Amino acid sequence: MELAQLRYFVAVVEEGGFTRAGARLHVSQPGVSAQVAQLERELGQRLLDRSGRRVTPTEAGRAVLSYARAALAAVEGVRRTAEEFSGLLRGRVALGLIPGAASAVADGFDVVEVLGAFHDEHPGVEIALSEDTSERMLAALLRGELDLAVVGLAGEPPPAVSCQVVLDEPLVAAVRADDPLVAVAVHGEIPLAALRGRALISLPRGTGLRGVLERACAQAGFAPRVDFEAAAPAVLVRLAARGLGVAVVPSGAESGAGPRADVGAGPASGTAPGAGTGLRALRITEPRLTGRVALAWRTDGPPGPAARTLLGRLRAQAPGRPAP
Repeated sequence: MELAQLRYFVAVVEEGGFTRAGARLHVSQPGVSAQVAQLERELGQRLLDRSGRRVTPTEAGRAVLSYARAALAAVEGVRRTAEEFSGLLRGRVALGLIPGAASAVADGFDVVEVLGAFHDEHPGVEIALSEDTSERMLAALLRGELDLAVVGLAGEPPPAVSCQVVLDEPLVAAVRADDPLVAVAVHGEIPLAALRGRALISLPRGTGLRGVLERACAQAGFAPRVDFEAAAPAVLVRLAARGLGVAVVPSGAESGAGPRADVGAGPASGTAPGAGTGLRALRITEPRLTGRVALAWRTDGPPGPAARTLLGRLRAQAPGRPAP
């Protein structure tokens, strides 16, 4: 039995005839027919029904078909793996990002720059980017739907996921200058309890920042009242400037640093998170809320050499250390 025979057999089934299969494989029709007949003789079974206008697999042919396809796929996998290890990286890498991460540079961690350099060296690798909440991306990592992800962490990463922190900052409440919180703030800080009952503006559930906020409020004995949700901190800031509530935003919101979009973070002073907005940024304390952005991957490692190579590049640029 030869691989060519399996390839011809699968092509005839998929094309419904020897002539079309030959055209697809760039082989003459008699050549395809002869190879398939030889395969049938070796197996001792008739695999194809040639009596109708369209060639169809027999019962034995249908049983053999899945194994033939699997054998061809395995051989193709061997070839691609050998090419990857020889430096001709090919394949596909699925990378998940929190909203805005692709357009930002956070503490020297520039995803786009790494991807650009990687593509220049390995143009045969397809990179699929997607944006989602951290919660859903971590689940996708565990299911094998993502190879790598840049996520916001509300706590420890789930089992079987390893992380390297790229950003770690405190949370801040952004309010208008005439908000009562400004008057009670001490050195630009307010206790978490001051947010009890206030209309809050936050990132959606499933993001790192929202997880940090909800967990801290639950430990303080109250549930946060979130009246407005948006995926981008810049939108949260604009809503707060309009007087619609207290925006819980990261310190990078004023500079448009994307990775901070999904992490609890905030400035150390009372500067306004957004030039010209008239807002005040009050650091939240008692307790001090911090959140992290991290590069995440399955602990057993991405399955392909391309994904492992890209992971190494991203980790080399990431300034942080592994999350616990």
